[in-house]
Amino acid sequence: MPARSITDRVALAVATVGGAGYSPVAPGTAGSLVAVAVLWLVPFSRLELIVYFIVVTLVGTWAAHRAEALLGGKDPGAIVVDEVAGMTLSVLALPLTPAVLAVAFVLFRVFDVVKPPPARGSQSLRGGVGVMVDDLIAGLYALAVVGVLRGVFRWP
Repeated sequence: MPARSITDRVALAVATVGGAGYSPVAPGTAGSLVAVAVLWLVPFSRLELIVYFIVVTLVGTWAAHRAEALLGGKDPGAIVVDEVAGMTLSVLALPLTPAVLAVAFVLFRVFDVVKPPPARGSQSLRGGVGVMVDDLIAGLYALAVVGVLRGVFRWP
């Protein structure tokens, strides 16, 4: 393996979420579970959660762009920072209760795998933006469905 610059190593660490993306089984799920753990364990205020989401999305887009070139191929499975951004978006406007996190996690994973329109079409975008956008769309779908479910069933 060729020597990598510190910038390359940082990009890979961010893109793979500290190596979670190298999970031999379901790396996307592993990345999403890291996001759930952070969302559960860190007592974010709403503003802090929004800032966290923006930082993960912006830094993640840069890291995904660079890591895609380093790892080769379009949206390699080891890049899971997009799952962290999407999972965070799926609860951005909701209380971070165990029920919300669990339902949002399941819905986010379903939408991420199924990729309903326009998520599938967004994968034609290049670089870090192409890596991130489909997961952000999946996160928006999950956020909308969890919000509706909370309203209909009146659960916290």
